[in-house]
Amino acid sequence: MLAVVFIIAIILFAIAYRFYGRFLNRHFEIDDNRKTPSHTDYDGIDKVPTKTAVLLGHHFSSIAGAGPIVGPIIAAAAFGWVPAILWVILGSIFIGGVHDFSALVASIRHKAKSIAEIAKEYMSPLSYKLFLVFIWLAMIYILIVFVDLTSSTFVSHGEVATSSTFFIFLAIIFGIFLYKLKMPLARASLIFVPLVFVGVWIGHQFPMDATSLPGILQSNPGRVWNIVLILYAFVAAISPVWVLLQPRDYLSSFLLYASLLGAFIGIIFGGFNFQYPAFTTWSDIDRGTLFPILFITIACGACSGFHSIVASGTTSKQLNCETDARKIGYGAMLIEGLVAVIALFTVAMLVKNDDLVHQAPLVVFGTGMGNFLTIIGIPFEVGLSFGILAVSTFLLTTLDTSTRLARYILEELLNLNGKKTRFYSTFATLIIPVIFTFVTLYDNQGNPIPAWKAVWPVFGSTNQLLAGLALLVVYVWQKRKGKKTFFIVVPMVFMLSMTLWALVQLIYQSAFSSIGIISAILLVLAIILVVEAIRIVFFKPIPVAAE
Repeated sequence: MLAVVFIIAIILFAIAYRFYGRFLNRHFEIDDNRKTPSHTDYDGIDKVPTKTAVLLGHHFSSIAGAGPIVGPIIAAAAFGWVPAILWVILGSIFIGGVHDFSALVASIRHKAKSIAEIAKEYMSPLSYKLFLVFIWLAMIYILIVFVDLTSSTFVSHGEVATSSTFFIFLAIIFGIFLYKLKMPLARASLIFVPLVFVGVWIGHQFPMDATSLPGILQSNPGRVWNIVLILYAFVAAISPVWVLLQPRDYLSSFLLYASLLGAFIGIIFGGFNFQYPAFTTWSDIDRGTLFPILFITIACGACSGFHSIVASGTTSKQLNCETDARKIGYGAMLIEGLVAVIALFTVAMLVKNDDLVHQAPLVVFGTGMGNFLTIIGIPFEVGLSFGILAVSTFLLTTLDTSTRLARYILEELLNLNGKKTRFYSTFATLIIPVIFTFVTLYDNQGNPIPAWKAVWPVFGSTNQLLAGLALLVVYVWQKRKGKKTFFIVVPMVFMLSMTLWALVQLIYQSAFSSIGIISAILLVLAIILVVEAIRIVFFKPIPVAAE
């Protein structure tokens, strides 16, 4: 039964890419005769034309992270696998894919400007400033969540920490061979991709653990890893994209591709069945009501505002030609949707009272991957580590991409220029995540909980609200061009209504806690942006704009 639903999902994604992706191409008049900013504004640091396969790996790695795994697992456990899989498939095709593709195209048509800068051009200076603040806050939440998730994974799985460290150095060498020594991509891949999997073996042979730390640090290894990861994010964010960002993301993508292939074989030939309830409840005691909580819990696997920031922040600066937008913008979203489906299955194959349901999502996913990979003869323990490693690798990708994007946003907001600007803006961005490293957070019952778990609800709301706002900007741009906008309006209205509703719930539940106060601030910012858009679209003459 698991295999049948999986094949249906693959077929639906393939049909969507061919037909709906083609519709999007026609609507946005994709044309390779129109040069992209990576060629017209080449700078050798951020704006660099990039091969399709490399950029797909970078973009996919950046948008994936742990999002399409953590969110779907939480949602499936709370509400059942049917509501979750319906949202993943329909959301990826008609909302997330449209959002990612349109944000990427909007950016390359505006000299690789961010979605916030486009808001300034088509809406108002106030919209621009508020959008920048909103995006910067979203990046901060992402950093807090993913630093904590990565750190806790490294503490509990030393082999993952070793392999992840090995990948970083491997990527730097790969970048030198590719960009400085001009080795063809195919030849370099034949050498370095197998070394990625050698790194998995090295991790098992030489796992890092708390006992390898100096005595004074053994009492809190998680905090040590937090600081190390923040330092890593600083270095990665200020380096040219070819040094670490592109090569590491490209190599890392093969881990997830291998995970997809292994899961595909395991699901198709493993004979696994659905055991978890298809539907559990309309209202979960810990999460809230299915509407709207399902749609903010599953973000990256169906629709994610973070994708628009990646698309308009880094990917648009590296896109080689316009036809690559469909492969990278729309295609990567559908691949991510497939990852989310696999993550859902790791819950769906469990019985409802299994203790594993209540464990960390990365452990649930790793266990599921361990079971899938036994079908091809890989020992369960190795498959478990491999599954967790694949997710952790993408957590690192999200960390450095988010830091780089937050650096861009802060530079825009404060109008900073100069060669040393990237050092100052990156440092300022990482101050808040450092503070959270030394703060203990509590749930509503006063129990201490991990930072990622405390911040996830407001992160999900912020992320999804950002998607609605990005679609709002695309809508105004297309409206000013005199284009049809129905396929943008419906996803935009849905995302804005679900996330504003979720923020109101969070404010009610959290009252005057830090989460409640943050939710209230975000709600006010979002309402102002929506009012600005309504004022401009309906109460201000809209001339037809030419690009």
